[in-house]
Amino acid sequence: MLTEEQLINDLTLLREIALKHKIAGSEFETKKTVINGHELDVFSSIPNNLYEVYRLSLEKPDTTFLVYQKERYSFGETFDAASRMGRVLVEQYNILKGDRVGICARNSAEWCIAYMAATMVGAIAVPMNSWWQGRELEFGFIDSGCKTVFIDSPRRAQLAPYIEQLGLSLINIKPEKKDTATSEFFNLIKDVMPLSESEIKDFKVLPEDDASIMYTSGSTGNPKGVLSTHRNITNALYTWKYVKEINEILRPELVEENPPYQDSILANVPLFHCTGSHAQFLLSIIYKRKYVMMYKWEAQEALRLIEKERITIFHGVPTMTWELMQCDNFDSSDLSSLRGVSGGGAARPPEHLNMMVTRFPKKAVPGLGYGLTETNAIGAIISGKFYQTRPNSTGRPTPPVTSIQIFDQSGNSLPTGQAGEVGIKGPTVMKGYWNNPIATEEVMRNGWFITGDIGMLDKTGFLIILDRAKDIVIRGGENIGCAEVEYAFHEHSAVSEVSVYGIPDERLGEALCATVMIRPGEDVDEKNLKEFLGDRIAAFKVPEKIFLQHEQLPRGSTGKIAKKQIRTQTIEKLQA
Repeated sequence: MLTEEQLINDLTLLREIALKHKIAGSEFETKKTVINGHELDVFSSIPNNLYEVYRLSLEKPDTTFLVYQKERYSFGETFDAASRMGRVLVEQYNILKGDRVGICARNSAEWCIAYMAATMVGAIAVPMNSWWQGRELEFGFIDSGCKTVFIDSPRRAQLAPYIEQLGLSLINIKPEKKDTATSEFFNLIKDVMPLSESEIKDFKVLPEDDASIMYTSGSTGNPKGVLSTHRNITNALYTWKYVKEINEILRPELVEENPPYQDSILANVPLFHCTGSHAQFLLSIIYKRKYVMMYKWEAQEALRLIEKERITIFHGVPTMTWELMQCDNFDSSDLSSLRGVSGGGAARPPEHLNMMVTRFPKKAVPGLGYGLTETNAIGAIISGKFYQTRPNSTGRPTPPVTSIQIFDQSGNSLPTGQAGEVGIKGPTVMKGYWNNPIATEEVMRNGWFITGDIGMLDKTGFLIILDRAKDIVIRGGENIGCAEVEYAFHEHSAVSEVSVYGIPDERLGEALCATVMIRPGEDVDEKNLKEFLGDRIAAFKVPEKIFLQHEQLPRGSTGKIAKKQIRTQTIEKLQA
């Protein structure tokens, strides 16, 4: 932890490093470019499109890249397979520039190769949520207008009633023996020549061309397809690289000379989310990093893979780090290869950070990031001593091409220390919602993407997320931020997990409730917890009803606690 004086000195030094790191002629040089009518700073010397990112694979063709169970593919093998599949898409499936190509499957090497193949020929990759059911998948394919879909057997079974009417061509990933109606992935590329460099250039894929449609979670109404360009994604990737490098210059002790293991990351979240596809998969190409995919998230299996594969970066939603530390064999597992333990997608209680610093190896730097699908996961980032000094923050705006401002409900910019809606501006912000200009207009304001998150910037520029705009419970005219109450719960030693939410109430409008997972062997009741909270937060913020259980709280596809589901279950329980 830093003193306030040390913090300010380090931030001053970091700003100086950041300015020098983007000087003219450097990899991170920036320029002004007009995008969608707004002048933005963009990286000027990075790859122009995703294919140029993929070509970086050839710098270390024999180095291990994709690992999935017993399968292992080098960077060269992966690039070759993607180039072959690109030819298959163009010549056998008649895919043209701008056509949508769906990927509907759990994580696998084929998923990664399919994404590369589609985007290198100028098609738009459409990763579908592999947790969706048949009707949800039907909506996604109708909305996106996909022509061809890479699909695995469980998703094909879900989609079966709709395949004919949708008119989809299917390419099967990991087929079961009984599946004969679709082409097997690797059989298609076995005797095909890879696309040449000149053939790829003929597709004329420009930075502002569309690259992907990623669907949001759809908390209200149908999901919205976030349309991103090649520039959106490449600028996101190089933003992370830039932040990593300036932090390593500030803290050279973080850099290992002649590291004993290949840089590697455990892929523990679905590829249909930006964390999985961008921060984990695509960034691994730039870093020449080994990308080790899990079949599904299990903390015990994650510990085994960290030890077996000598994982250097653990990155996922904060609950995953927490679950690792709850495993009985956490302390006996060999985690010495870890250099970073970071997360994103949700808040991390400060108490969890304290435990991470104590229990993970000292060189495993803790970190947290903030971003959205609409910003290609870019927003703010924090790590190491900055994080330990500002544990309630999600970091400072990611330099050098991203800006953050706080706005009031009228769209006015708010000064330091005042809470309002968080706005993000930069070249990583989406082009818009696919086929939904009205929804796009609702969230875009003079080039700023208005996130729907409530936050504030402190005097040193750190962003503090207070809550979701729609996750504030209004009880008798008083606004209650659910995150604040959850933080208070986590201070109790018996609390393992908690979700705080509002339910309809005739008298107050909304009543505050909480569902709590109690640690095994702990003895605590609703009265104890209310008394505990009463010493820490205002009385009106103490939930009126607290539901206790020893089972883990339900989760969504990214591993986040499924608050909406818990709320619905509580309402049904009370009505019954």
